[in-house]
Amino acid sequence: MKKAKIYIPTKTAMQSGRGKLKRWVLEFETKDPAINPFMGWETSTDTLEEVILKFPSKEKAIEYAENNNISYKVVEPKKKEFVIKSYADNFLKN
Repeated sequence: MKKAKIYIPTKTAMQSGRGKLKRWVLEFETKDPAINPFMGWETSTDTLEEVILKFPSKEKAIEYAENNNISYKVVEPKKKEFVIKSYADNFLKN
């Protein structure tokens, strides 16, 4: 049985907005990662690790996994807490 992880990817350091982070991703887990003896890189014979499927909602991703007999694990996104402060707060001592 194929195994997959369903999650929302985090933004990179080069992104300032969070607009593209609304899509859920279904990514397959590799079966046999190994180290290539010639180059020292990680290698695998499992081609499913190249497949990344994007869905508009978590429910659609779960439905796809269940319909295609894929064992899945859902990773919920962490909630961000925004601390609103003014520029002057940088110079005030607490």
